[in-house]
Amino acid sequence: MSPPVAPAGWSRWLVPPAALSVHLSIGQAYAWSVFKPPLESALGLSGTQSALPFQLAIVMLGLSAAFGGTFVERNGPRWAMTVALVCFSSGFLISALGAATEQYWLIVLGYGFVGGIGLGIGYISPVSTLIKWFPDRPGMATGIAIMGFGGGALIASPWSAQMLESFGSDSSGIALAFLVHGLAYAVFMLLGVLLVRVPRTEKPVADAPSVVEGVQVSANSAVRTPQFWCLWVVLCMNVTAGIGILEKAAPMITDFFADTSTPVSVTAAAGFVALLSAANMAGRIGWSSTSDLIGRKNIYRVYLGVGALMYGLIALFGDSSKPLFVLSALVILSFYGGGFATIPAYLKDLFGTYQVGAIHGRLLTAWSTAGVLGPLIVNWIADRQEEAGKSGAALYGTSFLIMIGLLVVGFVANELVRPVDPRHHLDAPKEAADVRREQPESA
Repeated sequence: MSPPVAPAGWSRWLVPPAALSVHLSIGQAYAWSVFKPPLESALGLSGTQSALPFQLAIVMLGLSAAFGGTFVERNGPRWAMTVALVCFSSGFLISALGAATEQYWLIVLGYGFVGGIGLGIGYISPVSTLIKWFPDRPGMATGIAIMGFGGGALIASPWSAQMLESFGSDSSGIALAFLVHGLAYAVFMLLGVLLVRVPRTEKPVADAPSVVEGVQVSANSAVRTPQFWCLWVVLCMNVTAGIGILEKAAPMITDFFADTSTPVSVTAAAGFVALLSAANMAGRIGWSSTSDLIGRKNIYRVYLGVGALMYGLIALFGDSSKPLFVLSALVILSFYGGGFATIPAYLKDLFGTYQVGAIHGRLLTAWSTAGVLGPLIVNWIADRQEEAGKSGAALYGTSFLIMIGLLVVGFVANELVRPVDPRHHLDAPKEAADVRREQPESA
């Protein structure tokens, strides 16, 4: 199900909105916490149980992106966006049935498994196409789309909360909210399916350069290069450091200032979480656009090096200065978002545009790993410190030192990135022919 090739005069600036329609929708995943308390109350679940759909969705995101990346490259962004639409929306509809019948396993299956596949395919669906349309500014282009994933929760959180208030927070109200989500996101994602276009391969469209220029490496060859695994480590370390704060943001800031003269209220803690979401979203477009100016390796030096410095400042002085704590956390979360948005452009620089979506999908297994590693480090150590009788900032000192070490590991891995050895390059004429065969003829 390949998208139509863009006609003459088609503006490449119509492609980012198509990508945004998908990413703003699947970005709802970051707002899952809105449904946790109602589900726990209505179905008698524990906090661990109510988190299971989200955790499974993130695992499936990484796995489906890794295994589905090649199909995305082969079949094109319209096929991928359609698969994402069907899976993500169906996940909500299955969850609605589960809530209505009070069968929690259906919510786990729907939102976690089926919806998680939609997350992964949807996340990578526009990446390759955007890079081919914007080879001169790939960081900015992918940043616009991936910004939507970070900002989706800013829309979904108040919208979901309002629905639960209107429909009720019992099982039938939750079911109706899930149903509305599934139908509304289907319509919104359909806009992206209908709008997306690919550039011509033989003649550039509008102001988009040729998509078959420069070094090109296949996905199968890329995973056999040290550059791929260096970037895997870079992404994993950067995401681990960011998600370590994001996942426990509200209780963390409360703990840090609990024993001071200016404790943090529940409302203020919620505001802090909203600020972190905004920093996450802003970093995706701001830092990725900056990478087009200063280079991908340099921007990751900032993410990892300055990120380690920010963690150090929080560990040493965070409990004595609320502005310092908040500012340092905002910087770290902006780097977290920026790292996601910049990595596709980094891959394009090293491996070319041929199968960059498939390579990106394989690399996102680093996200699945970090999604387990970051919360595990922070929560497990905090629990052990609490059992030892410690409180406040002391709960997090050790975990912050570990995060600094992980960022240093990522910094070293970034320094080891070099141009890909020519033996991995595809023959240029063969690559161009492969790309032409994968694209439909223009009407």
